[in-house]
Amino acid sequence: MSTSLVDDAPLTSFHKRLTLYTTGGPFLDGYILSIIGVALMQLGPQFHLTAFWSGLIGTSTLVGLFLGGLIFGYVTDLVGRHVMYTIDLAVILIFSIWQAFADSPLELAILRFILGVAVGADYPIATSLLAEFAPRKHRGMMLGILQAMWYFGALVAYLVGYLLLATGPDAWRWMLASSAIPAFALIFMRWGTPESPRWLIKKNRIDEAREVVKKVYGPDADITDLESQTKKWGFRALFQREYLKRTLYVGLFWMLLITPSFALSTFGPEILQVLNMKQQGAPFIGTAVISLFFLLGDIPALWLINKLGRRRLVIWSFAIMTLGLLIIGVLPDASAWIIFTGFVIYAFFSGGPSILTWIYPNELFPTEVRASAVGVATAISRIGSFIGTFLVPFGIVSIGIGPMVLIGAGLTFLGFLISVAWAPETTGQTLDEASSAENPNSLSQKERVLSGNQTK
Repeated sequence: MSTSLVDDAPLTSFHKRLTLYTTGGPFLDGYILSIIGVALMQLGPQFHLTAFWSGLIGTSTLVGLFLGGLIFGYVTDLVGRHVMYTIDLAVILIFSIWQAFADSPLELAILRFILGVAVGADYPIATSLLAEFAPRKHRGMMLGILQAMWYFGALVAYLVGYLLLATGPDAWRWMLASSAIPAFALIFMRWGTPESPRWLIKKNRIDEAREVVKKVYGPDADITDLESQTKKWGFRALFQREYLKRTLYVGLFWMLLITPSFALSTFGPEILQVLNMKQQGAPFIGTAVISLFFLLGDIPALWLINKLGRRRLVIWSFAIMTLGLLIIGVLPDASAWIIFTGFVIYAFFSGGPSILTWIYPNELFPTEVRASAVGVATAISRIGSFIGTFLVPFGIVSIGIGPMVLIGAGLTFLGFLISVAWAPETTGQTLDEASSAENPNSLSQKERVLSGNQTK
Protein backbone atom coordinates (compact mmCIF):
# COMPACT_ATOMS: atom_id res chain seq x y z
CA MET A 1 0.00 0.00 0.00
CA SER A 2 1.47 3.35 -1.06
CA THR A 3 2.25 6.11 1.42
CA SER A 4 1.77 9.85 1.10
CA LEU A 5 2.88 12.67 3.37
CA VAL A 6 -0.50 14.35 2.94
CA ASP A 7 -2.72 11.24 3.01
CA ASP A 8 -0.85 9.90 6.05
CA ALA A 9 -0.59 13.23 7.88
CA PRO A 10 -1.79 13.46 11.50
CA LEU A 11 -5.09 15.13 12.28
CA THR A 12 -4.35 18.80 12.96
CA SER A 13 -6.30 21.82 14.16
CA PHE A 14 -6.57 22.90 10.51
CA HIS A 15 -8.39 19.66 9.64
CA LYS A 16 -10.74 20.11 12.59
CA ARG A 17 -11.56 23.70 11.64
CA LEU A 18 -12.11 22.79 7.99
CA THR A 19 -14.43 19.96 9.02
CA LEU A 20 -16.41 22.30 11.27
CA TYR A 21 -16.74 24.95 8.56
CA THR A 22 -17.78 22.35 5.98
CA THR A 23 -20.52 20.98 8.24
CA GLY A 24 -22.29 24.31 7.90
CA GLY A 25 -23.69 23.35 4.48
CA PRO A 26 -25.38 20.11 5.62
CA PHE A 27 -26.57 21.86 8.80
CA LEU A 28 -28.27 24.56 6.73
CA ASP A 29 -29.75 21.95 4.39
CA GLY A 30 -31.26 19.99 7.27
CA TYR A 31 -32.46 23.20 8.91
CA ILE A 32 -34.00 24.76 5.80
CA LEU A 33 -35.70 21.56 4.63
CA SER A 34 -37.07 20.73 8.08
CA ILE A 35 -38.18 24.14 9.34
CA ILE A 36 -40.72 24.29 6.51
CA GLY A 37 -42.44 21.23 7.98
CA VAL A 38 -43.27 23.19 11.14
CA ALA A 39 -43.98 26.42 9.25
CA LEU A 40 -46.51 24.69 7.00
CA MET A 41 -48.66 23.80 10.00
CA GLN A 42 -49.29 27.55 10.46
CA LEU A 43 -48.66 28.72 6.92
CA GLY A 44 -51.10 26.24 5.34
CA PRO A 45 -54.29 27.58 6.94
CA GLN A 46 -53.12 31.19 6.59
CA PHE A 47 -52.51 30.91 2.83
CA HIS A 48 -55.34 28.35 2.38
CA LEU A 49 -52.87 25.96 0.77
CA THR A 50 -54.14 23.05 -1.29
CA ALA A 51 -52.24 19.74 -1.34
CA PHE A 52 -50.59 20.96 -4.56
CA TRP A 53 -49.23 24.17 -3.06
CA SER A 54 -48.26 22.48 0.17
CA GLY A 55 -46.29 19.89 -1.78
CA LEU A 56 -44.75 22.50 -4.08
CA ILE A 57 -43.54 24.72 -1.23
CA GLY A 58 -42.22 21.68 0.61
CA THR A 59 -40.30 20.41 -2.43
CA SER A 60 -39.21 23.57 -4.27
CA THR A 61 -35.97 23.56 -2.28
CA LEU A 62 -35.29 20.03 -3.50
CA VAL A 63 -35.61 21.14 -7.13
CA GLY A 64 -33.11 23.89 -6.39
CA LEU A 65 -30.79 21.35 -4.77
CA PHE A 66 -30.96 19.28 -7.95
CA LEU A 67 -29.89 22.18 -10.17
CA GLY A 68 -27.43 23.66 -7.67
CA GLY A 69 -25.53 20.42 -7.26
CA LEU A 70 -25.53 19.57 -10.95
CA ILE A 71 -24.48 22.99 -12.24
CA PHE A 72 -22.15 24.21 -9.52
CA GLY A 73 -20.36 20.90 -9.09
CA TYR A 74 -19.17 21.35 -12.66
CA VAL A 75 -18.43 25.04 -12.09
CA THR A 76 -16.43 24.19 -8.97
CA ASP A 77 -14.22 21.80 -10.93
CA LEU A 78 -13.59 24.58 -13.44
CA VAL A 79 -12.95 27.61 -11.22
CA GLY A 80 -11.86 26.01 -7.94
CA ARG A 81 -13.28 25.21 -4.53
CA HIS A 82 -12.08 28.36 -2.74
CA VAL A 83 -13.84 30.84 -5.06
CA MET A 84 -17.28 29.39 -4.39
CA TYR A 85 -16.81 28.56 -0.70
CA THR A 86 -18.45 31.70 0.69
CA ILE A 87 -20.46 33.06 -2.27
CA ASP A 88 -23.14 30.41 -1.87
CA LEU A 89 -23.56 31.29 1.81
CA ALA A 90 -24.22 34.95 0.93
CA VAL A 91 -27.10 33.82 -1.30
CA ILE A 92 -28.52 31.68 1.53
CA LEU A 93 -28.32 34.67 3.90
CA ILE A 94 -30.16 37.03 1.57
CA PHE A 95 -32.97 34.69 0.51
CA SER A 96 -33.52 33.34 4.01
CA ILE A 97 -34.44 36.84 5.15
CA TRP A 98 -36.47 37.48 2.00
CA GLN A 99 -38.77 34.56 2.88
CA ALA A 100 -40.08 36.51 5.87
CA PHE A 101 -41.68 39.03 3.50
CA ALA A 102 -43.35 36.54 1.13
CA ASP A 103 -47.05 37.25 0.61
CA SER A 104 -48.07 34.44 -1.75
CA PRO A 105 -47.44 30.69 -2.13
CA LEU A 106 -45.78 31.25 -5.51
CA GLU A 107 -43.33 33.81 -4.16
CA LEU A 108 -42.40 31.54 -1.27
CA ALA A 109 -41.88 28.57 -3.59
CA ILE A 110 -39.57 30.65 -5.82
CA LEU A 111 -37.53 31.92 -2.86
CA ARG A 112 -37.11 28.41 -1.49
CA PHE A 113 -36.10 27.17 -4.93
CA ILE A 114 -33.25 29.72 -5.01
CA LEU A 115 -32.26 28.71 -1.49
CA GLY A 116 -32.08 25.12 -2.69
CA VAL A 117 -29.77 26.11 -5.55
CA ALA A 118 -27.36 27.73 -3.07
CA VAL A 119 -27.45 24.79 -0.64
CA GLY A 120 -27.01 22.32 -3.50
CA ALA A 121 -23.99 24.28 -4.70
CA ASP A 122 -22.36 24.04 -1.29
CA TYR A 123 -22.25 20.24 -1.30
CA PRO A 124 -19.74 19.73 -4.14
CA ILE A 125 -17.82 22.86 -3.18
CA ALA A 126 -17.26 22.13 0.50
CA THR A 127 -17.07 18.34 0.49
CA SER A 128 -14.51 18.22 -2.32
CA LEU A 129 -12.33 20.71 -0.49
CA LEU A 130 -12.55 18.69 2.72
CA ALA A 131 -11.83 15.35 1.02
CA GLU A 132 -8.78 16.73 -0.73
CA PHE A 133 -7.21 17.87 2.55
CA ALA A 134 -8.26 14.88 4.67
CA PRO A 135 -5.75 12.21 5.83
CA ARG A 136 -6.95 8.76 4.78
CA LYS A 137 -7.09 7.47 8.36
CA HIS A 138 -9.57 10.20 9.27
CA ARG A 139 -11.24 10.80 5.90
CA GLY A 140 -14.25 8.59 6.67
CA MET A 141 -14.87 10.36 9.97
CA MET A 142 -14.34 13.84 8.55
CA LEU A 143 -16.72 13.34 5.63
CA GLY A 144 -19.17 11.16 7.52
CA ILE A 145 -19.77 13.73 10.23
CA LEU A 146 -21.28 16.03 7.60
CA GLN A 147 -24.44 13.93 7.46
CA ALA A 148 -24.66 13.95 11.23
CA MET A 149 -24.81 17.73 10.99
CA TRP A 150 -27.69 17.47 8.51
CA TYR A 151 -29.72 15.69 11.17
CA PHE A 152 -28.52 18.12 13.83
CA GLY A 153 -29.78 20.95 11.64
CA ALA A 154 -33.13 19.18 11.28
CA LEU A 155 -33.35 18.66 15.04
CA VAL A 156 -32.57 22.32 15.77
CA ALA A 157 -35.14 23.38 13.16
CA TYR A 158 -37.94 21.42 14.84
CA LEU A 159 -37.04 22.77 18.26
CA VAL A 160 -36.77 26.36 17.01
CA GLY A 161 -40.03 26.02 15.11
CA TYR A 162 -41.84 24.60 18.11
CA LEU A 163 -40.59 27.42 20.36
CA LEU A 164 -41.47 30.12 17.82
CA LEU A 165 -45.03 28.86 17.39
CA ALA A 166 -45.97 30.65 20.60
CA THR A 167 -44.96 34.05 19.20
CA GLY A 168 -48.12 34.53 17.15
CA PRO A 169 -49.78 33.91 13.79
CA ASP A 170 -46.77 35.17 11.83
CA ALA A 171 -44.30 32.90 13.60
CA TRP A 172 -43.70 31.07 10.32
CA ARG A 173 -41.97 34.18 8.94
CA TRP A 174 -39.45 34.16 11.80
CA MET A 175 -38.95 30.43 11.37
CA LEU A 176 -38.03 30.69 7.69
CA ALA A 177 -35.83 33.77 8.18
CA SER A 178 -33.92 32.17 11.06
CA SER A 179 -31.61 30.21 8.72
CA ALA A 180 -29.88 33.54 7.98
CA ILE A 181 -28.23 33.43 11.41
CA PRO A 182 -26.02 30.34 10.87
CA ALA A 183 -25.36 31.43 7.25
CA PHE A 184 -24.04 34.79 8.50
CA ALA A 185 -21.74 33.09 11.03
CA LEU A 186 -20.38 30.64 8.45
CA ILE A 187 -19.38 33.39 6.03
CA PHE A 188 -16.88 34.73 8.55
CA MET A 189 -15.74 31.27 9.66
CA ARG A 190 -14.90 30.18 6.11
CA TRP A 191 -13.13 33.37 5.11
CA GLY A 192 -9.46 32.73 4.31
CA THR A 193 -9.69 28.97 3.74
CA PRO A 194 -6.95 27.95 1.26
CA GLU A 195 -7.55 26.40 -2.14
CA SER A 196 -7.23 22.64 -2.62
CA PRO A 197 -3.64 21.78 -3.58
CA ARG A 198 -4.87 18.77 -5.56
CA TRP A 199 -7.04 21.04 -7.71
CA LEU A 200 -4.17 23.50 -8.14
CA ILE A 201 -1.90 20.71 -9.37
CA LYS A 202 -4.48 19.62 -11.94
CA LYS A 203 -4.58 23.22 -13.18
CA ASN A 204 -0.74 23.29 -13.38
CA ARG A 205 -0.50 25.93 -10.65
CA ILE A 206 2.32 24.02 -9.02
CA ASP A 207 3.94 26.82 -7.03
CA GLU A 208 0.60 27.75 -5.43
CA ALA A 209 -0.07 24.10 -4.58
CA ARG A 210 3.35 23.73 -2.95
CA GLU A 211 2.81 26.93 -0.93
CA VAL A 212 -0.57 25.68 0.39
CA VAL A 213 0.84 22.24 1.32
CA LYS A 214 3.76 23.74 3.22
CA LYS A 215 1.45 26.17 5.03
CA VAL A 216 -0.97 23.42 6.08
CA TYR A 217 1.33 20.43 6.63
CA GLY A 218 4.65 22.06 7.52
CA PRO A 219 7.86 23.13 5.75
CA ASP A 220 8.89 19.52 4.98
CA ALA A 221 5.69 18.72 3.09
CA ASP A 222 5.81 18.42 -0.68
CA ILE A 223 3.39 17.72 -3.50
CA THR A 224 5.38 15.04 -5.33
CA ASP A 225 3.22 12.16 -4.04
CA LEU A 226 -0.07 14.04 -3.90
CA GLU A 227 -1.45 13.29 -7.37
CA SER A 228 -0.02 10.32 -9.29
CA GLN A 229 -2.74 9.99 -11.92
CA THR A 230 -1.55 11.44 -15.21
CA LYS A 231 -4.67 10.91 -17.33
CA LYS A 232 -6.91 13.94 -17.62
CA TRP A 233 -10.62 13.41 -16.99
CA GLY A 234 -13.54 15.57 -18.10
CA PHE A 235 -17.19 15.73 -17.07
CA ARG A 236 -18.16 13.05 -19.60
CA ALA A 237 -16.00 10.53 -17.74
CA LEU A 238 -18.77 10.22 -15.14
CA PHE A 239 -20.94 8.53 -17.78
CA GLN A 240 -18.28 6.49 -19.56
CA ARG A 241 -17.18 2.91 -18.96
CA GLU A 242 -14.53 3.58 -16.31
CA TYR A 243 -16.79 5.50 -13.91
CA LEU A 244 -20.40 4.89 -15.02
CA LYS A 245 -21.15 2.15 -12.47
CA ARG A 246 -19.76 4.32 -9.67
CA THR A 247 -21.87 7.28 -10.83
CA LEU A 248 -25.01 5.16 -10.90
CA TYR A 249 -24.32 3.64 -7.50
CA VAL A 250 -23.57 6.84 -5.57
CA GLY A 251 -26.65 8.52 -7.05
CA LEU A 252 -29.05 5.62 -6.64
CA PHE A 253 -28.12 4.51 -3.13
CA TRP A 254 -28.34 8.15 -2.01
CA MET A 255 -31.72 8.60 -3.70
CA LEU A 256 -33.13 5.40 -2.18
CA LEU A 257 -31.91 6.49 1.24
CA ILE A 258 -33.32 10.00 1.33
CA THR A 259 -36.60 9.62 -0.53
CA PRO A 260 -38.41 8.22 2.56
CA SER A 261 -36.36 10.23 5.07
CA PHE A 262 -36.96 13.59 3.34
CA ALA A 263 -40.68 12.93 3.24
CA LEU A 264 -40.57 12.28 6.99
CA SER A 265 -38.48 15.40 7.64
CA THR A 266 -40.75 17.68 5.60
CA PHE A 267 -44.13 16.33 6.67
CA GLY A 268 -43.21 14.57 9.92
CA PRO A 269 -45.61 16.56 12.14
CA GLU A 270 -48.53 15.85 9.80
CA ILE A 271 -47.66 12.13 9.49
CA LEU A 272 -47.39 11.64 13.24
CA GLN A 273 -50.62 13.55 13.78
CA VAL A 274 -52.38 10.97 11.60
CA LEU A 275 -50.61 8.06 13.34
CA ASN A 276 -52.24 8.29 16.78
CA MET A 277 -50.11 11.22 18.00
CA LYS A 278 -52.71 13.97 18.23
CA GLN A 279 -51.98 15.42 21.64
CA GLN A 280 -51.05 19.10 21.82
CA GLY A 281 -47.50 19.49 20.55
CA ALA A 282 -46.95 15.72 20.22
CA PRO A 283 -46.38 15.71 16.43
CA PHE A 284 -43.63 18.34 16.73
CA ILE A 285 -41.98 16.74 19.74
CA GLY A 286 -42.24 13.27 18.16
CA THR A 287 -40.62 14.48 14.93
CA ALA A 288 -37.86 16.19 16.90
CA VAL A 289 -37.17 12.96 18.83
CA ILE A 290 -37.05 10.95 15.58
CA SER A 291 -34.61 13.53 14.19
CA LEU A 292 -32.53 13.02 17.32
CA PHE A 293 -32.33 9.28 16.53
CA PHE A 294 -31.29 10.09 12.97
CA LEU A 295 -28.45 12.06 14.55
CA LEU A 296 -27.61 9.43 17.19
CA GLY A 297 -27.44 6.70 14.54
CA ASP A 298 -24.53 8.49 12.90
CA ILE A 299 -22.36 8.15 16.01
CA PRO A 300 -21.83 4.34 15.94
CA ALA A 301 -21.66 4.50 12.15
CA LEU A 302 -18.74 6.93 12.34
CA TRP A 303 -16.98 4.55 14.71
CA LEU A 304 -17.71 1.49 12.53
CA ILE A 305 -16.76 3.06 9.19
CA ASN A 306 -13.16 1.83 9.51
CA LYS A 307 -13.94 -1.20 11.70
CA LEU A 308 -16.52 -2.81 9.40
CA GLY A 309 -15.56 -1.05 6.20
CA ARG A 310 -17.74 0.96 3.85
CA ARG A 311 -19.38 -2.00 2.10
CA ARG A 312 -20.60 -4.05 5.06
CA LEU A 313 -21.83 -0.95 6.88
CA VAL A 314 -24.08 0.21 4.05
CA ILE A 315 -25.49 -3.27 3.31
CA TRP A 316 -26.49 -4.15 6.88
CA SER A 317 -27.87 -0.69 7.56
CA PHE A 318 -30.25 -0.81 4.59
CA ALA A 319 -31.48 -4.25 5.69
CA ILE A 320 -32.42 -3.11 9.22
CA MET A 321 -33.93 0.18 7.98
CA THR A 322 -36.28 -1.82 5.77
CA LEU A 323 -37.47 -3.74 8.84
CA GLY A 324 -38.28 -0.48 10.66
CA LEU A 325 -40.49 0.80 7.84
CA LEU A 326 -42.21 -2.58 7.48
CA ILE A 327 -43.36 -2.35 11.11
CA ILE A 328 -45.14 0.94 10.36
CA GLY A 329 -46.46 -0.09 6.95
CA VAL A 330 -47.90 -3.42 8.10
CA LEU A 331 -49.28 -2.05 11.40
CA PRO A 332 -50.45 1.52 10.62
CA ASP A 333 -53.28 1.26 13.17
CA ALA A 334 -51.06 0.01 15.98
CA SER A 335 -50.41 2.00 19.15
CA ALA A 336 -48.42 5.21 18.96
CA TRP A 337 -45.48 3.51 20.68
CA ILE A 338 -45.24 0.72 18.07
CA ILE A 339 -45.38 3.26 15.24
CA PHE A 340 -42.81 5.39 17.01
CA THR A 341 -40.52 2.36 17.49
CA GLY A 342 -40.62 1.61 13.76
CA PHE A 343 -39.61 5.17 12.94
CA VAL A 344 -36.81 5.04 15.54
CA ILE A 345 -35.37 1.79 14.09
CA TYR A 346 -35.42 3.28 10.61
CA ALA A 347 -33.90 6.56 11.79
CA PHE A 348 -31.15 5.07 13.95
CA PHE A 349 -29.87 2.54 11.41
CA SER A 350 -29.92 5.05 8.58
CA GLY A 351 -26.65 6.31 10.07
CA GLY A 352 -24.57 3.87 7.99
CA PRO A 353 -25.76 4.86 4.50
CA SER A 354 -26.15 8.49 5.60
CA ILE A 355 -22.51 9.08 6.44
CA LEU A 356 -21.51 7.38 3.18
CA THR A 357 -23.46 9.87 1.07
CA TRP A 358 -20.48 12.22 1.31
CA ILE A 359 -17.71 9.61 1.58
CA TYR A 360 -18.40 7.54 -1.53
CA PRO A 361 -18.76 10.29 -4.20
CA ASN A 362 -15.66 12.08 -2.93
CA GLU A 363 -13.54 8.92 -2.74
CA LEU A 364 -14.52 7.23 -6.00
CA PHE A 365 -13.74 9.98 -8.52
CA PRO A 366 -10.54 11.84 -9.51
CA THR A 367 -9.81 15.47 -8.64
CA GLU A 368 -10.78 16.89 -12.06
CA VAL A 369 -14.37 15.66 -11.71
CA ARG A 370 -14.75 15.12 -7.94
CA ALA A 371 -17.03 18.12 -7.37
CA SER A 372 -18.95 17.25 -10.54
CA ALA A 373 -19.47 13.72 -9.22
CA VAL A 374 -20.80 15.03 -5.91
CA GLY A 375 -23.07 17.38 -7.84
CA VAL A 376 -24.40 14.62 -10.10
CA ALA A 377 -24.96 12.32 -7.11
CA THR A 378 -26.80 15.14 -5.32
CA ALA A 379 -28.93 15.75 -8.40
CA ILE A 380 -29.87 12.07 -8.82
CA SER A 381 -30.75 11.78 -5.17
CA ARG A 382 -33.01 14.82 -5.31
CA ILE A 383 -35.07 13.43 -8.18
CA GLY A 384 -36.44 10.73 -5.91
CA SER A 385 -36.71 12.95 -2.87
CA PHE A 386 -38.65 15.57 -4.85
CA ILE A 387 -41.12 13.03 -6.24
CA GLY A 388 -41.55 11.31 -2.89
CA THR A 389 -41.96 14.50 -0.86
CA PHE A 390 -44.26 16.14 -3.41
CA LEU A 391 -46.58 13.12 -3.38
CA VAL A 392 -46.74 12.75 0.44
CA PRO A 393 -49.67 15.21 0.92
CA PHE A 394 -51.63 13.35 -1.77
CA GLY A 395 -50.63 9.97 -0.34
CA ILE A 396 -51.85 10.87 3.15
CA VAL A 397 -55.28 11.72 1.71
CA SER A 398 -55.65 9.06 -0.99
CA ILE A 399 -53.93 5.76 -0.10
CA GLY A 400 -53.20 6.28 3.59
CA ILE A 401 -50.07 6.12 5.71
CA GLY A 402 -49.67 2.31 5.69
CA PRO A 403 -49.34 1.80 1.91
CA MET A 404 -47.26 4.96 1.61
CA VAL A 405 -44.76 3.70 4.19
CA LEU A 406 -44.66 0.28 2.49
CA ILE A 407 -43.56 2.03 -0.68
CA GLY A 408 -40.77 3.60 1.36
CA ALA A 409 -39.83 0.15 2.68
CA GLY A 410 -39.64 -1.13 -0.91
CA LEU A 411 -37.31 1.69 -1.91
CA THR A 412 -35.11 1.03 1.12
CA PHE A 413 -34.94 -2.69 0.26
CA LEU A 414 -33.92 -1.75 -3.28
CA GLY A 415 -31.08 0.25 -1.71
CA PHE A 416 -30.04 -2.96 0.06
CA LEU A 417 -30.05 -4.93 -3.21
CA ILE A 418 -27.97 -2.47 -5.24
CA SER A 419 -25.52 -2.15 -2.34
CA VAL A 420 -25.04 -5.93 -2.31
CA ALA A 421 -24.38 -5.76 -6.05
CA TRP A 422 -22.31 -2.57 -6.36
CA ALA A 423 -21.12 -1.14 -3.03
CA PRO A 424 -17.30 -0.74 -3.21
CA GLU A 425 -14.72 -1.08 -0.45
CA THR A 426 -12.27 1.82 -0.23
CA THR A 427 -11.36 1.67 3.46
CA GLY A 428 -7.66 2.35 4.05
CA GLN A 429 -6.90 3.59 0.53
CA THR A 430 -5.40 6.94 -0.34
CA LEU A 431 -7.70 9.33 -2.21
CA ASP A 432 -5.59 8.74 -5.33
CA GLU A 433 -5.94 4.95 -5.03
CA ALA A 434 -9.67 4.97 -4.31
CA SER A 435 -10.44 7.26 -7.25
CA SER A 436 -8.26 5.51 -9.82
CA ALA A 437 -10.12 4.14 -12.85
CA GLU A 438 -7.89 1.05 -12.76
CA ASN A 439 -8.81 0.33 -9.14
CA PRO A 440 -11.76 -2.09 -8.88
CA ASN A 441 -12.41 -0.69 -5.37
CA SER A 442 -12.55 -4.17 -3.85
CA LEU A 443 -9.63 -5.07 -1.64
CA SER A 444 -8.49 -8.64 -1.15
CA GLN A 445 -9.14 -10.19 2.26
CA LYS A 446 -5.46 -9.83 3.18
CA GLU A 447 -5.46 -6.16 2.17
CA ARG A 448 -8.65 -5.52 4.16
CA VAL A 449 -7.03 -6.91 7.28
CA LEU A 450 -3.93 -4.80 6.72
CA SER A 451 -5.91 -1.64 6.02
CA GLY A 452 -8.12 -2.29 9.04
CA ASN A 453 -5.08 -2.55 11.26
CA GLN A 454 -3.65 0.69 9.86
CA THR A 455 -6.84 2.62 10.53
CA LYS A 456 -7.19 1.57 14.16
